[in-house]
Amino acid sequence: MDLQISLFLLFILFTAGHSLSCYECLSLTGSCTQTSQCPTELTSCLNAEFNVYVAPVTVRGCTPSVCSSGSINLGFGRGSSLCCNTDLCNDQKLPDLSTNAPNGKTCYFCDGNTCSNTVSCSGSEDRCLKATVTVGGKSQVLKGCVSKSLCDATKLIPGVESASCCEGNLCNSNR
Repeated sequence: MDLQISLFLLFILFTAGHSLSCYECLSLTGSCTQTSQCPTELTSCLNAEFNVYVAPVTVRGCTPSVCSSGSINLGFGRGSSLCCNTDLCNDQKLPDLSTNAPNGKTCYFCDGNTCSNTVSCSGSEDRCLKATVTVGGKSQVLKGCVSKSLCDATKLIPGVESASCCEGNLCNSNR
């Protein structure tokens, strides 16, 4: 019995002090070698890449457990994310979004203040998004294609005032 209690206490000692380690960076080259110990409330690692016009931006770091994997296409740029929860797991290669086949869904996207352009969704992008974000103190409407998993997490992103997703073609109009 004493051995069982000792083993239990030893297990608690080893697991209670362990926090997750993730690669952490904001990179224009895709290179990311810096690591960080996550605060205890951040229990997942994020690996995301956003291609805005032609320049890819890689973001890696610690994130809450509500982290979602998926892809988004805002017409002027697209991105994808993968989440994981083991040490230094966020160095995996992200899927090449340019090889995703169109899936038949079409959504509106915004180009400046004009939101009447359409974009063909691909891969797992099974929803149309309409969101209002605050950037530099100004509100901006974003529309496009998004995976259900990312849509569910959109409301948790700082700066997002409102966000809604719908399932029909061109369902993210102003109406």
